[in-house]
Amino acid sequence: GPETGGGSVRVLRDSLTYATQTTSDTVVIGGKKLPVGATVLYVTMQTTVTTGSATLALGITGTVAKYKAAGAVTTVDVPQIYGVTAGTVATTTEEQLFLTIAGASLPGSGTLIVNVFYVVD
Repeated sequence: GPETGGGSVRVLRDSLTYATQTTSDTVVIGGKKLPVGATVLYVTMQTTVTTGSATLALGITGTVAKYKAAGAVTTVDVPQIYGVTAGTVATTTEEQLFLTIAGASLPGSGTLIVNVFYVVD
């Protein structure tokens, strides 16, 4: 886990252009995987438009809300911070992160920025 002192904090960052993605779409985040030994500290999401009744969860195959529970992102242009209890344990394999959409389709336009802050000891 992330001991005090010694770990290097890194950020897996990606942006998503809204295009009315539906609840059947899988949105891969980051373009690369979280490395073995990564401990996620927190996640931020910033949106240019509200997701309305569409909710987003951030996770991996088998645990779709591992790093962010499903919820709408409704505060525009202000980074929202999400703590992670799953992040208290370092990854034992590489993890490909993806967003799960529920409740409704995403907006037809706008941008979502996702930052996953993690430490590797």
